[in-house]
Amino acid sequence: MRFALVCLDKPNALQTRVENRAAHLAHIEASGVVEQAGPFIDAAGQMCGSLIILGVETRAEVEAWAQADPYAKAGLFSSVMIQEWKRVIG
Repeated sequence: MRFALVCLDKPNALQTRVENRAAHLAHIEASGVVEQAGPFIDAAGQMCGSLIILGVETRAEVEAWAQADPYAKAGLFSSVMIQEWKRVIG
């Protein structure tokens, strides 16, 4: 199964994102379940959220992954949505 994790940053939280980016990327690499990932970009060209596609068996695995994400631990996100996702193209 695949799940999309859609996370939106709190306003004016770019510094929090920058300070925790290396740890976030290490979490992605170490987990071995992230198939695609990247930041959302605002009108000013700054990172303002994340889209992460995970290949896991259960929603509980996504929830655990998301809770362990250094971005979440740093309080970066104003909202987090988890949605099962079916790849059709690509």
